[in-house]
Amino acid sequence: MRIALCQIDATVGDLAGNSDRIVDFANRALRQGAEVAVFPELALCGYPPEDLLRRREFMRQHDAALRALAARVPPSLDVLVGCVAVNERAEHVGGRPLHNAVALLQGGAARIVARKSLLPTYDVFDESRYFEPWRTPRENVVTLRGRRVGIVVCEDGWNDEQFFGRRLYAIDPVAEVVAAGAELVVNLSASPWSVGKEAFRHRMVAAAAARHRVRMLYVNLVGGDVELQFDGGSLALDARGVAFQPIAWQEALLVVDTDAPWQQPLAPVQKEATQHAAIVQGLRCYVQKFGFRKVVVGLSGGIDSALVAALAVDALGAENVTGLAMPSSHSSAHSLADAKALADNLGIEFHVLPIAPLQEAFTEVLQPVFAGTDPGLAEENLQSRARGTLLMAFANKHGHLVLTTGNKSECAVGYCTIYGDTNGALAPIADLWKTEVWALSRWLNRDGERIPARSIEKPPSAELRPGQFDTDSLPPYPELDPVLRCLIEEGLSVAATAECTGMARERVAELFDRVQNSEWKRYQYPPTLRLTEHCWSGRRMPVMHRYRER
Repeated sequence: MRIALCQIDATVGDLAGNSDRIVDFANRALRQGAEVAVFPELALCGYPPEDLLRRREFMRQHDAALRALAARVPPSLDVLVGCVAVNERAEHVGGRPLHNAVALLQGGAARIVARKSLLPTYDVFDESRYFEPWRTPRENVVTLRGRRVGIVVCEDGWNDEQFFGRRLYAIDPVAEVVAAGAELVVNLSASPWSVGKEAFRHRMVAAAAARHRVRMLYVNLVGGDVELQFDGGSLALDARGVAFQPIAWQEALLVVDTDAPWQQPLAPVQKEATQHAAIVQGLRCYVQKFGFRKVVVGLSGGIDSALVAALAVDALGAENVTGLAMPSSHSSAHSLADAKALADNLGIEFHVLPIAPLQEAFTEVLQPVFAGTDPGLAEENLQSRARGTLLMAFANKHGHLVLTTGNKSECAVGYCTIYGDTNGALAPIADLWKTEVWALSRWLNRDGERIPARSIEKPPSAELRPGQFDTDSLPPYPELDPVLRCLIEEGLSVAATAECTGMARERVAELFDRVQNSEWKRYQYPPTLRLTEHCWSGRRMPVMHRYRER
């Protein structure tokens, strides 16, 4: 049987646009000789639809779109598409009103043939808020072209006790459909990417294929939805290898013959290459899906803003990126020179807007209420907020979006000015540790200097007062980042973190306090492109709490 894996970019709520995309891919699949076409989880409405599912009019339009879609796809092609279905048992036995489901479009009609059993509520997921779990996954088997095909939806494939060592849920839907006679298992997914996810996904699906002695097809969503990035990376594999090398970060149509040999080894991927691809996709999708074309970045001459500008150019083109240098009375000469060199290297529009006059104006206006106090943090933060005001003014006047340039290390410990350098519509690198910012910047320079070498090599400084360096307030980042990884990503105690990193326990405790005290800033931070499973969007710490650890 020839099956087309249709890896598409579905936009949440765009029922008409998503339908058009499905019809286009279905026609292409037929032209390439496919008998069956498979689309990702919730491809019709986009993932995650969240509280749109609670609007009756949205569901009415969804159901009408599904019926219309069935009449539009080629009648000689069987199409499996992720959609929403009414929970017909809710009226009699209770439960939530909807299922995360799969429809078979066949002969001009749509028929629900599978429903999702395992509903994740961890990390960025909250599917139990909307959907009722399907209690009988053995029923998710359908006959297509004379073959018994088991259908599972995303999380349904992530509960193999032998692979994970334990079960998060009571049942394993893959084992259930195989026990019900499935000769082939198809997984329709909307699985957000994080670093290392593609390799882990391959190992998991391959383990299931080997254990159950069936071929596994896995079709995943691609594209960005605010923080979440879907990489595609669809797979067809069995115990001997993959049918093709997965295509990531772009739409793809992959037709596989389920009776042909699949023996290719999986090619490895490079961490920086996938980080770059994820951020570029996320930037492009965020800007374009909101109807914008251009962005503006405040260029300090430092590494963070330089990396954000370079990534924006890769996502949108140099003609759509503007850099503003906003030197203060404390800015060094090399900062302005490095910002100008970056703009020249990237070929972007560049302007210099000095903020010294604003500093003087603020000082004069605030003199009555600042009288009798020594200059300090308030005056330093005013510089950052002045820059934020200029960026927002430029963006409003010229129809740009502001990109926030903070990294994960600074955000974790609150080393940022709220309503200043935290201003912006999107934070592209706020899930990159500072050491990763340097690594990715060097990777971007692998074929020639795009980011000035001095921006990479010089000691980091906010330049809000004379002679200021980040190490005045923080340990050097190569020492800080491992501690923050242990505290935030691994959830280790202060004592265990001190033991793992070699940092004094008292110093680790101070840093943990800073992390805890900074939760209110992260709560107000712009949307962050998710690159890890421990991004701020998936971190559910209470904003107001008094827990400390000694």
